[in-house]
Amino acid sequence: MNVKDKVVMITGAARGIGRTAVQLFLAAGAKVAMCDINEEQLQATRGDLDPEGARPLLAVPLNVADRASVDAAVKTVTAAWGRIDVLVNNAGITRDAMLHKLAEEDFDRVISVNLKGVFNCTQAVVPVMSAQKSGAIINTSSIVGVYGNVGQTNYAAAKAGLIGMTKTWAKELGRHGITVNAVAPGFTMTEMLATVPEKVLDGVRNNTPLKRLGAPEDIGNAYLFLGSKEASFITGQVLGVDGGLVL
Repeated sequence: MNVKDKVVMITGAARGIGRTAVQLFLAAGAKVAMCDINEEQLQATRGDLDPEGARPLLAVPLNVADRASVDAAVKTVTAAWGRIDVLVNNAGITRDAMLHKLAEEDFDRVISVNLKGVFNCTQAVVPVMSAQKSGAIINTSSIVGVYGNVGQTNYAAAKAGLIGMTKTWAKELGRHGITVNAVAPGFTMTEMLATVPEKVLDGVRNNTPLKRLGAPEDIGNAYLFLGSKEASFITGQVLGVDGGLVL
């Protein structure tokens, strides 16, 4: 999967799937801008991944829900490397509750980060990619966005919305040489699942044909493929990475 010397911008990159994606792209020879709202954790991760400061790695503070923050981050990346070849819209949050208990502010916050945040970042990088006549945009949806899930009205709505935006942008941006695809992870062992009871996770494993939960590397490798030259004729697709759970 050829991403050598590509400039890759990854949101939600300080931990979990985002952090793993940073490692995978760096190992494949890309230049990576790791972006996250948590500046302390961002700098700690930067130090862990590049203690000598010798790798092509930028740590860029970014609140995807704040357009001024997004514009500033894009300027930082382009000032450093002159282009952006791959955008991985990985940042996301959950605020779970059954419908009758879901607070309006929790609905709004999830939509703001998980849906509008992707809109903000994508709209900000498109002029850069259009000028270069190339680029790959990768949106992180979820199997929840395809099939729904109890207690996740806000999350499912945002992730379903990402699929619609992915297909729309693929049609709009193809003429500029930009591909747009989505990855729909299943249950993946990250900090986000830390509060889920083990018996619930066991149930998911038992209902998954591959009999395991996803690992961050499973999702990161999907990002790596969709950002590579080998995926340059793939656009408007939703790649399920779920161990067969939805079957």
